[in-house]
Amino acid sequence: MLPRWSRAAIRLYKLGSQNNMELRKDFCFVASRSYAKVAAAADDSTEKNFSRKPEVYFNKMFWSKPCSLALAQDSPLRVEEPKYEGIRHIIFKMLLFYSKQSKSIRGANVVYRRIASQVDKPAIYNAFNLEKTFKTTFSLLILHMWLCLRRLKEDGKEGVEFGQYLYEIYNHDVELRVSRLGFVNLLLTRWMKDLEKIFYGNIVAYDAAMLRKLDLMSCLMNIFSDDGLSKPNDAAAGAVQALARYARRECSCLSLTDKESIFSGNFTFSSLENPKSDSVRG
Repeated sequence: MLPRWSRAAIRLYKLGSQNNMELRKDFCFVASRSYAKVAAAADDSTEKNFSRKPEVYFNKMFWSKPCSLALAQDSPLRVEEPKYEGIRHIIFKMLLFYSKQSKSIRGANVVYRRIASQVDKPAIYNAFNLEKTFKTTFSLLILHMWLCLRRLKEDGKEGVEFGQYLYEIYNHDVELRVSRLGFVNLLLTRWMKDLEKIFYGNIVAYDAAMLRKLDLMSCLMNIFSDDGLSKPNDAAAGAVQALARYARRECSCLSLTDKESIFSGNFTFSSLENPKSDSVRG
């Protein structure tokens, strides 16, 4: 399973280092086409949340200085490695519980729980005035996966290896989410292929946007459109701008977060519970 992401990661990194804008456009085009197909199917299988959302002041959001997202040592949200003693320690050591791979997998699970927690909470949909559908949730999952994978690349080979485990956990979760929509195996396989194209296309587009070779707002617009192709209306422009500032700020915050906190999952994304203010730390 892991070699699949490893090959994809190498391919994406090569793309990121090239100045071939036509190839990046092709990725975005594939992603947009797939979005249209997935969105159409999801609308028939996902119930939209039409509850009234609180008033949001987009122009006041996410202007504050980036800071580390690491959890304090006394935070109740911290997850610590289990410590066994005596015979139990010996047994678990023999079972490779303390191996580098086992620790990385446990850490990747915690990191993905942080991503899923941020994406599944109502706060992020209220903050950016989004309807909670499969498409928007999936789009936000990709955005936060990209934020974490980009940060992990800063730690070189070790970060790339950790990213492999994180991607496999993400892929398994997406498959479960699609399965809950009630698709049979044949449709599930086809959906997963389409969603995989979307994932890769967006990762490349976001990386290009951070290098100022693509406009980040343009890359994020598909989250706000119904079919992933049409542009959002003028009323949604403020929300798109706010999401772009959020993404750039989270990217900077993660870069300021120490390696130990990242690899153990002892960090949390900026709080979105109070969208009226520029307070972005929980």
